[in-house]
Amino acid sequence: MVAAVGLLILAGCRTPPPAPIDYRPPPPSEKINSHQVSSGETLFSIAWRYEKNVQKLARSNGISYPYTIYKGQRLTLDTSRVSKVTSRPSASSSKPSSSKGITSKSTSPSKTSTKPRPKVTAPPPRKAPVLPSNWRWQWPTTGRVVKRFNSTSLFKGIDIQSHSGAPVAVAAPGVVVYSGSGLRGYGKLIIVKHSDVFLSAYAHNRKIFVREGQELKGGQKISEVGGDPSNKKRLYFEIRKDGKPVDPLRYLPKH
Repeated sequence: MVAAVGLLILAGCRTPPPAPIDYRPPPPSEKINSHQVSSGETLFSIAWRYEKNVQKLARSNGISYPYTIYKGQRLTLDTSRVSKVTSRPSASSSKPSSSKGITSKSTSPSKTSTKPRPKVTAPPPRKAPVLPSNWRWQWPTTGRVVKRFNSTSLFKGIDIQSHSGAPVAVAAPGVVVYSGSGLRGYGKLIIVKHSDVFLSAYAHNRKIFVREGQELKGGQKISEVGGDPSNKKRLYFEIRKDGKPVDPLRYLPKH
């Protein structure tokens, strides 16, 4: 009896193990119908987060290519609606007013008020890069698939086991639309647009060698394999069709 009590006391004094850290991004909710842009976000990263087609998301918010958005901007996530294309807000309207700003006296008009304003011509709109029409998917790195596609998982791609520093190649020609670490749960992430239909993503990179807007040839090196939150050396790879995750093994060549 005494021994049993002693064991209970020791068990009560033992420090409980730390709770596991959840690195998964919050699942998009069907009730969320708008998003306020935060610093560092792009329209592509927002479309990726909510599993939306970026072209439809742009049309719904009246945004033309190159899809420039602004911190604090409120975007609708309802891609069934179409809005008129809006122009970039002026510098005076986008900056909040401040009582610390210098104002001119009412009795002395500004010296520059009588000068005619220079004529401003808007630069021609940038055209989207022309992407190749004939291409095939290829494996982004060598290794064994240790996690397969699951449509009910929060991360709906595959994990390819590799080693730290292994080269990562783009799986098809395209243009980089996101390069950074702003999407929680993906580490250093690259998103590549291959067409108006297909995107691919490469997560948990150690080093990134490409920048947003860069055009890529199929098989071009874009990064090096790093580690996931549990420090397992693997590449997370995902393909999206019309904004929705699909099984990469249906598109990649058979090993």
